[in-house]
Amino acid sequence: MLTVGDAAPDFTVKAHTGEDVTLSDLRGKRVVLWFYPKADTPGCTLEGCAFRDRSTMYAEKNAEIFGVSFDTVEENRAFAEKFDFPFRLLCDTEREIGMAYGACDSPDAQYAKRITYVIGEDGNIEQAIGEVKAAEHPESLLATL
Repeated sequence: MLTVGDAAPDFTVKAHTGEDVTLSDLRGKRVVLWFYPKADTPGCTLEGCAFRDRSTMYAEKNAEIFGVSFDTVEENRAFAEKFDFPFRLLCDTEREIGMAYGACDSPDAQYAKRITYVIGEDGNIEQAIGEVKAAEHPESLLATL
């Protein structure tokens, strides 16, 4: 995993909405990248819904939430629509973000590890969280911003 103070590796990737998201375009905002193993599975749904339910509070702290998985645009679109997620899900089908951020060890990895990063307004890592409890994480993370 990356560590606090590291420059966050830039990336451009498709979101579930079909548009490209480039990390460097988000400078001036905090970015929460929560990696999750698989769209529409029990733990990922708990975590996603908990972020959804607190999305306004994250926005009040100038933090934009992005879920990241290796799922396709179609899989993530269905997941986001089913649970009415107000944030974008990034579709790292090539595992480039996962490899850069330590969410997987190989470009052949089937699933992303459940980890989270907070990237500061300056583009550097503010928090790197390798132990995440899906149901509790969005609440506990919010308290640290």
